[in-house]
Amino acid sequence: MALTKLLELLERLDDTHLQMLDLAAIKKQTIMDNKVDVLIDIMNRESKLVKLIGQLEEQRSEATHAFLQGVGIRSNLNLNITELSRLVFDPDHKSRLQQIQQKLSDTLQRLKQANELNQKLIEQSLTFIDYSLDLLVGRPNQEFTYHHPADKGYNNARPGLFDARG
Repeated sequence: MALTKLLELLERLDDTHLQMLDLAAIKKQTIMDNKVDVLIDIMNRESKLVKLIGQLEEQRSEATHAFLQGVGIRSNLNLNITELSRLVFDPDHKSRLQQIQQKLSDTLQRLKQANELNQKLIEQSLTFIDYSLDLLVGRPNQEFTYHHPADKGYNNARPGLFDARG
């Protein structure tokens, strides 16, 4: 019974991570299209999914502990799925557990790659924005240190587009 619950939780975890993967694909296009309002909505949806994943992980941990107690292991071992599969003797359950493990591992790897790509796209967008601002406003070539007004050259260079002394 505990194993069935554990298998169901692992499948739900995979489904939730697949939803995150779908959002990552939408996020990629949103970043490229520079749609900030849609990006905020996606991030809110991701936040809800992350919270759900945390809850599912907690339930998975409890189901794993129940399974371990069911097979006579009384300690709170933190076993991975491969180690757990060694304790499953029913060939159908063992096969299903290994299939879920492979599926979840693949989903997590794809999600990691999508998130890395999105992070690079965001960094490139920020670099472009910074570059564009530099072109518009210009970077000052002087440091912002105190210069006595009587010093020569004090008023020669303006640090930007706007003169705040107006």
